[in-house]
Amino acid sequence: MIRAVRSAGPLLLGVRHHGPGSARAVRTALEAARPRAVLIEGPPEGDALLPLAADEQMRPPVALLAHAVDDPGQAAFWPLAAFSPEWVAIRWALAHDAPVRFIDLPAVNSLAMAQAAERETDRDGEPPTGGSPAHAPIDPIGVLAETAGYDDPECWWEDVVEHRTQGGEAVDPRARFAALAEAMTSLREVYGDGGHARDTVREAYMRIQLRKAVKEFGDDVAVVCGAWHVPALGTKTTLAADRALLKGLPKVKAELTWVPWSHRRLARHSGYGAGIDSPGWYGHLFETADRPIERWMTKVAGLLRDEDRFVSSAHVIEAVRLAETLAAMRGRPLAGLSETTDAIRAVMCEGSDAPLALVQDRLIVGETLGEVPDTAPAVPLQRDLTRQQRTLRLRPESMERELELDLRKDTDAARSRLLHRLRILAVGWGEPAAGRASTGTFRESWRLRWEPELYVRVAEAGTWGTTVLSAATAKAETQAASATALAEVTALAEHCLLAELPDALPVVMRALADRAALDADVGHLADALPALARTLRYGDVRSTDTAALGEVAAGLAERICVGLPPACTGLDADGAAELRRRVDGVHTAIGLLAGAVQADADGAGLRERWTAVLHKLAARDTVAGVIRGRAARLLLDEGRLAEDDAARLMGLALSPGTPPADAAAWIEGFVGGAAGGGMLLVHDERLLGLVDAWLTGVPADTFADVLPLLRRTFSVYEAGVRRTLGELVRRGPSAGGPTATATGTTAPGFGPGLDGARADAVVPVLRLLLGLDTGTVPDPGGVDPDNRDPDERVENVEEPLGATR
Repeated sequence: MIRAVRSAGPLLLGVRHHGPGSARAVRTALEAARPRAVLIEGPPEGDALLPLAADEQMRPPVALLAHAVDDPGQAAFWPLAAFSPEWVAIRWALAHDAPVRFIDLPAVNSLAMAQAAERETDRDGEPPTGGSPAHAPIDPIGVLAETAGYDDPECWWEDVVEHRTQGGEAVDPRARFAALAEAMTSLREVYGDGGHARDTVREAYMRIQLRKAVKEFGDDVAVVCGAWHVPALGTKTTLAADRALLKGLPKVKAELTWVPWSHRRLARHSGYGAGIDSPGWYGHLFETADRPIERWMTKVAGLLRDEDRFVSSAHVIEAVRLAETLAAMRGRPLAGLSETTDAIRAVMCEGSDAPLALVQDRLIVGETLGEVPDTAPAVPLQRDLTRQQRTLRLRPESMERELELDLRKDTDAARSRLLHRLRILAVGWGEPAAGRASTGTFRESWRLRWEPELYVRVAEAGTWGTTVLSAATAKAETQAASATALAEVTALAEHCLLAELPDALPVVMRALADRAALDADVGHLADALPALARTLRYGDVRSTDTAALGEVAAGLAERICVGLPPACTGLDADGAAELRRRVDGVHTAIGLLAGAVQADADGAGLRERWTAVLHKLAARDTVAGVIRGRAARLLLDEGRLAEDDAARLMGLALSPGTPPADAAAWIEGFVGGAAGGGMLLVHDERLLGLVDAWLTGVPADTFADVLPLLRRTFSVYEAGVRRTLGELVRRGPSAGGPTATATGTTAPGFGPGLDGARADAVVPVLRLLLGLDTGTVPDPGGVDPDNRDPDERVENVEEPLGATR
């Protein structure tokens, strides 16, 4: 028999955070008791923000955000969903003109205590336990569930709270709170503070606030707090004893506001009141007045139909029946989430977990993102960001989505600037993504996803300025002054140009020139050049003057051409692999720079000087094999090395006098990790024959040493290329035909050069695909080709052919 709580004294409503059953019970109890005031577990600095909960623009889930003014990164959240008992109590009090207050420990103290705990952790390497090992933190609901014989705490809570029915019997609406308080009292007698040492201080503050409310309103006061705290609030203590517990607590200056929250964030096991596995399911239970299982199955059917899966009304009916049958077999009063999920998997998903994962993500967890009114306090930077989001129609969403931008359009260019500026400020709303096939600079692809924690990042960035532009500018200038590596400054220059920070760019350019003049390390110069080359291309798109940048880039390229050959000698395997990567980057960068600085007297010869460097690298025996092979391949691809010369270099590299490890490294540089490396061997049997002849001649005692390197080289090829190579090797040279050698003799079926007639046969098809026969070039961005400048039209014609600009 459940005992009704006695009417004398404040009404203590112990709840489970984010529990829909608790929320309904709180609403019923408040309606029955009609208290004169409502006290809620939460930071008292948030009292001034409570009236906003009644604003029409306020839509849960939302959270109170508290952050230290001097260190915005030190922050805490108090999330509230529509089915949170605290939110229901707040809304009830505002609707009935009852005073409502937060009574938990102030945020100025809790944030300072968290800072102190972090410092102690950093010093000792272990988080402070706050108690003896015997008092390890416990989960009260888990202990009660285990005591009742349940393996799953969620199932126990559903059975005793969410699915609780009274069979029409009139029951005191406060009875379940009395029963839960009695259970928690028994737990506190055994476990004390449960391993949560801070609870002692928090509960002392709550008791002080409760005394003040009782003195003002009498006993006609309701308290909504975690059920774990109810026994402590009912404990008789003296005011002096509680104040003694609060004496000497650290403090920091803090600010609070409302921020949007999300169901996805509620499902994460961290933070205040977080860690519920199924916020979407809980929201459904709270909002559904009758037949929750039938209505849930209908939602699932609608979702699966939207994903083009066949789900009929018969599926829904059968899934409901199966869920109810499973509940009866498992001895549960009603079907819960586990029964409905099992029924959905069996009936609607045909036993597959793939569509069930969609149900888990979209419905059980949910995609709901809350909203807060414009009148909510916010740092100036947040207000500027919100204004730009609305102007540019970039709505923050908790669901990840792709965004394609055409930088020739004003709105898309402004969106790009905003996202790049936020990246400088470490507000990771968007990340660049690989978009549809295009090597041009007029398009960008982004992957956007707004997380509630980004409000903290915005608050941190607010120390740099009051607008996104001023904050990004100030941070970029500071980073330029403090950067110690040349690559850091070049990357920053690229970011400044992408973000269009005209005031920061001169500062960054001065720092770049200073670092470039002092840095003599060829590796550092090679790391810095690609970013500069990309930046020069972006300048053409964004109409930015990059003349000074071009001078620095050209100077770096010249110094690399001079210093690279000596730097490629005497390297171990790891150093050679790293320098090979840098050679690739410099080669691509110089290809871009040769066009960007063409007007300069030295620009015309930049590519020729780099070609001469590659010839030196390919011919010197003292250069690491992987770099020699890579240099030969780059020259061959650029048409600066004849096919016969390439075969000659390979023959020398694979000659019997070359150590097998060096020969394998040359092969890796020539055909490994490069686009088309496998196809080169497929279509040039001379090179394939040389590789095959060398491989079959490797001594058995050294074959195991070169095998990992060869496997790494050929494993990057597509399966079809590897299969074709295997067929060619298995077939061997055609009968009666000469074998492939380095002298230019070829096997039957492979010509010594390009077959012009066969190559010309594909030209009509290419012209048709590119629209050249009609005088137009298809533009995927929907822009009229006649309205573009000639350089843009040339870019879009060449790029599908894979040409290098």
